[in-house]
Amino acid sequence: MACLSCIMDPLWIAIKVLTILMLILLCILTVVLPIMIVTSRKRFRKKRELENSQEKPISVAFFHPYCNTGAGGERVLWCAIRAVQTMYPTCKVVIYTGDLEASPDEIINRVKQRLEIELPRPVEFIYLHQRGWVEAENYPTFTMLGQSLGSLVLGMEALNAFLPDVYLDTMGYSFTMPLFRYIGGCRVGCYTHYPTISTDMLRRVSSRTAQYNNCHSVARSPFLTGGKIIYYKFFAWVYGIMGRCAEIVMVNSSWTEEHINSIWNIPLKTHCVYPPCDTEELKKIPINDDEDFVASLQSGDKEKKLIKIVSVGQFRPEKDHPLQLRAMYQLRQCVSEELWDRICLVFVGSCRGAADEARVKDMKDLCRHLSLENNVEFRVNVPYEDLKKELQEGTIGLHAMWNEHFGIGVVECMAAGLIMVAHRSGGPQMDIIIEEEGSRNGFLAADENEFAIAIVKILRMSPRDRRTIREAARSSVDRFSVKEFEKGFLRSTAPFFVPSLFQS
Repeated sequence: MACLSCIMDPLWIAIKVLTILMLILLCILTVVLPIMIVTSRKRFRKKRELENSQEKPISVAFFHPYCNTGAGGERVLWCAIRAVQTMYPTCKVVIYTGDLEASPDEIINRVKQRLEIELPRPVEFIYLHQRGWVEAENYPTFTMLGQSLGSLVLGMEALNAFLPDVYLDTMGYSFTMPLFRYIGGCRVGCYTHYPTISTDMLRRVSSRTAQYNNCHSVARSPFLTGGKIIYYKFFAWVYGIMGRCAEIVMVNSSWTEEHINSIWNIPLKTHCVYPPCDTEELKKIPINDDEDFVASLQSGDKEKKLIKIVSVGQFRPEKDHPLQLRAMYQLRQCVSEELWDRICLVFVGSCRGAADEARVKDMKDLCRHLSLENNVEFRVNVPYEDLKKELQEGTIGLHAMWNEHFGIGVVECMAAGLIMVAHRSGGPQMDIIIEEEGSRNGFLAADENEFAIAIVKILRMSPRDRRTIREAARSSVDRFSVKEFEKGFLRSTAPFFVPSLFQS
């Protein structure tokens, strides 16, 4: 009996503690939280009434905590801002950013250098100090939920710092939208690059497939897999509620539109606006004939140029750079040593911080492990001119992300005249790459073997056939131009603006 008492006493204590915690949580949800919401709404309503009593231009705030990385998502941000400033000259544009280390001038100069975008007028930056709440590394488990709840803290800091008339989330933090709509009284819209959760992710977990967002220990365990499916379904339900707070939704591809419609279920408010790709500038790059390369191989001339395979994309885990390295390893088994010595894979991309830099180091280690170090180069955080130089010297483009939401890097490589080999999924499959013979503008592949086979097929083509595909790729990208994006963005957001307010 004494032993039983020793076991039961701690158990009862644990039950009591859990009961108390549940009661506290219930009290917060049913009493404290509603009081905070009502109080905050009254405060912001008074603030808005005071501002409306004064004559002031309409203000548009873009929520983009990582506006200084210079990647495809940031091109969307800056092209959208330029479109708004051009269409509505008196509009005040504000950017919520967490890039505390960069001054406004440094950010703008980086935009000019990396993206070659110049704004008609200055913008105002609101610096957010709580960006750590949305950093993935702070949530080793329940990452999506942790980041989403953390975005509420960051969103509240933004709302307290500046109350805009129009709020646009351009990074996918949908949990911030109810704050700005129902507490701040703002008009709310978003540009969604990628659904935080999708039915494809649920299927991958259900099939117990190990991936960057589904570790091996979970994939191996039926119990953990079942728990993760419940978590994903719960999160998808909450994510749908948050998404339906948007008055206007813009998505970047047919794939994203399909998944957002299935979760948010507001198709009449959802518009597909392809992201802005620098097609006009890249189409000016001359397509170099490669007859000299073939001739040099036949003659054994060692001084002729390499045949370059170019991979453009941020060094993020979902871009799956290791798959590209494994494809190169497979490629080595399929070609002669003489040809292999002429092949070079060049990674061109940006790092957002220490985690991405560590990822690049890991990739270099993998290169050495696979004996690829002599055939792989890394170009990190290079200026836009250097990117164009790499594209001009390239013949083949590589992109291995599974379910890439769109694929700005894919389009840019095609505009520059490269023959793309992209993952058979997402935006590249649904919107960009055509594989039918006679109208082919690229290749699709699903694993390292298919990537290697596609590259071999390209290498063995005649120069004339390669040029035909390169020209077809270049001519297919006009619908993804900056001009088309700006027209679509302004058309979608027009209900937010009253023209009379923007007259000079």
